Amino acid sequence: MMKDNHIMLVEDNPTMRLGMAESLRREGYEVFEFDNAPAAVEFFARQPAPLVIADLKMEPLDGIALLKKIKEIQPAAEVLMVSAFGTVETAVSAMQLGAADFLTKPFSPEELRVRVKKIWEKIRQRRALDQLLAEKQLLQEELFEDIIGTSTPMQQLFELVRRIAPENSTVLIEGESGTGKELIARAIHKQSPRARQPFIKINCGALNENLLESELFGHEKGAFTGAIRRKKGRFELADGGTLFLDEIGDVSPAMQVKLLRVLQEQELERVGGEETIRVDVRIICATHRNLAKLVMEGAFREDLFYRLSVIPIKLPPLRERKEDIPALAAHFLGKRRAAGKEKKITPAGLELLMNYSWPGNIRELENLLERLQVISPGEEIDPQLIAAHLSGGTFSAAVNYENLPLEQAVEAFERNLILHALKKAQGVKNQAAKLLGIRTSTLYYKLEKYGLL
Repeated sequence: MMKDNHIMLVEDNPTMRLGMAESLRREGYEVFEFDNAPAAVEFFARQPAPLVIADLKMEPLDGIALLKKIKEIQPAAEVLMVSAFGTVETAVSAMQLGAADFLTKPFSPEELRVRVKKIWEKIRQRRALDQLLAEKQLLQEELFEDIIGTSTPMQQLFELVRRIAPENSTVLIEGESGTGKELIARAIHKQSPRARQPFIKINCGALNENLLESELFGHEKGAFTGAIRRKKGRFELADGGTLFLDEIGDVSPAMQVKLLRVLQEQELERVGGEETIRVDVRIICATHRNLAKLVMEGAFREDLFYRLSVIPIKLPPLRERKEDIPALAAHFLGKRRAAGKEKKITPAGLELLMNYSWPGNIRELENLLERLQVISPGEEIDPQLIAAHLSGGTFSAAVNYENLPLEQAVEAFERNLILHALKKAQGVKNQAAKLLGIRTSTLYYKLEKYGLL
């Protein structure tokens, strides 16, 4: 690590070296003196300094050779070249190799101090910038700490979240079940100016219309049977912060009208109340349904749809970001590390996970790995155990193929048929081949194709 205020001075003229060193020490710098470049390089490799002042003409290594070695060891180090034989060509050459400045002898102590001060200001500015960048990176890692993904779709998603988070616009997050819509909503909130205010969520699809209205808008005492006290709704609780409306596609037409009014006017009345309450809430919605299609079918209000989808976000399903599966698997398996129960997946097992279509997305992967960790007898999770429990370990015609491209849907269907046959034949491959009506050699080919061997 380069220490503050350290300067290495490499000058083979004793008188010049002494004068320069004393002038710099009066300014509070700690100066390390060398009369040759090899000794300076050896010292720099052990204890690099932020600034090196080097004479151009030296033996056996000159200043240019020293500059190159300094930059190889520590590219961030600054080098001030000094020479009595300065020419424009020499100065340009030194600067092209990374020198911070070029000083021609003779020069006054004051000129040396001014040049050094200028370089040190550059060093401090760069350190401050590096610190800010490091803090920003740490913050970003914390903001996305629960969202695993280095694939291109996920990096594009992270960048979109960074861009939209500071705004106040309504966000609509669409994606299949299990893709992590709530995690993205929380990431947007964390990076917004509302981050210190509440993040309130509600699953609109889990409540009937009357309960949902009460939960969203609150109610007054006596508004209905069982309303024994006044209750604030989620809009009020989220005032100043963010309200996350999950499964917005499942709300009734009547509730859609009431939501539209709150979004337009930023005000509401509690159930059974007359007082108009103003709220300042950012709305983030999520749904696994195709709202545009629901609008075309007349099941969702067009005006509400446009109000909600000011900024649309489409989450990629896991099958479109399979390169993230190893990291996701390591993350989920690592959750049990504290309990001393972490287990590993072999490369063959990972291959199985990579080849599966994941209709249940990340939630399905997490649940599968939790199950395998519990039932696996060894420290490594056996690939055959993985194969037996994909899709629940049984063939199911209810697997969601509608969102898959034709080729992937056919492969997923065929793979499930093979798994079902293997289970029914208790692992006897020639018997499984008979059940499938294919040759045993064909079965082996397909087992290899789908990573089931």
